[in-house]
Amino acid sequence: MRVLLVAVISIILSVAAQFLLKAGMSNMEIKQALAQPLTLRLPWIVMTNKFIFSGFALYGLGAIVWLKVLSTWDVSKAYPLVGLGFGLTVLVGMALGESVSALRVLGVLLICEGVWLVANS
Repeated sequence: MRVLLVAVISIILSVAAQFLLKAGMSNMEIKQALAQPLTLRLPWIVMTNKFIFSGFALYGLGAIVWLKVLSTWDVSKAYPLVGLGFGLTVLVGMALGESVSALRVLGVLLICEGVWLVANS
């Protein structure tokens, strides 16, 4: 049960990272830089954005936490749990006002059902 909690923490970190990266890429300065011809300035603008930097940091932390899961469980059991991130992402997206169709919700529910089947195998 403890390893499952560690896996869920890793998944939560990854979901949070996605929303931070989205916030960063929605920044007007980055949008303006992306509209210009590609230069070496663009990676600097992107990587120095506090949301993008924080998103990558959370991804890194999530990966380190995930290593604990992999040290204990078979990859074939652990990796499908990543699918829970789809469900959590949709829930957070809905809470933040994103438009989520019934078809998307159904797809995510099917993914979560698959995760449940793998976890109980």
